[in-house]
Amino acid sequence: MTRTICLHGPESTGKSTMAKRLAAHFDAPLVPEYGRTYCEQYGTDLTLNDLLTIAQTHDAMTGAALRNAPALAILDTDPLMTAVWCDMLFRRRPAWFAEWDRTADLYLLFDIDLPWIDDGTRFFGFPTERQHFMDLSRAELERRGVRWALISGDGEARYESALSAITAAGLA
Repeated sequence: MTRTICLHGPESTGKSTMAKRLAAHFDAPLVPEYGRTYCEQYGTDLTLNDLLTIAQTHDAMTGAALRNAPALAILDTDPLMTAVWCDMLFRRRPAWFAEWDRTADLYLLFDIDLPWIDDGTRFFGFPTERQHFMDLSRAELERRGVRWALISGDGEARYESALSAITAAGLA
C-alpha cells in the first residue's frame, strides 16, 4: 500500500519547492500542483467550476501515480487545499468536496512565515489575507480529522522540520 504525504497551506509558503526536494530525498513520485498549471494555461479569473476541475484533475493525477504502487508518494496539494481555495474565493464549495475521501496519510501544513512573492498566479499577499488563508487551511485539516504537522522556518530549518514530521509519523 502506498503511503502519501500531502503539502498543504496558503500560497507562497514553499510547498512546490519542498515537494520536489522531498520527492528526490525519498526517491518517491511527485504529483505536482495542478492548480498552477491550470492558471498558467487558462488564467486566474477562476470560477467554482474551474476549482472543481482543478480538484478532480489533481485527484485523477494522484490516482494514476498510485497505480504503480510506490511505497511513498509526495502530493503537492490535493482537493482539500482546493476546497480551501473555494472558501477563500467564493465562501462556498461544490458538494463534490464533501464527498471526496482519498485523504493523505500525512499533511504538512506550511506556515506563512516566508515572504509572499507575487508570481502572477497568486492572490492573497496582504498579511490579514494570508492569516485568514492559513486559518482556513488549518481548519480544513482539523475538520477532516487527518494527521498533520505544522512546517515552519526558513531554508534548511524548513526542510528539517518536514523531515522530522515525516519521521515522527512513521513514514520515513
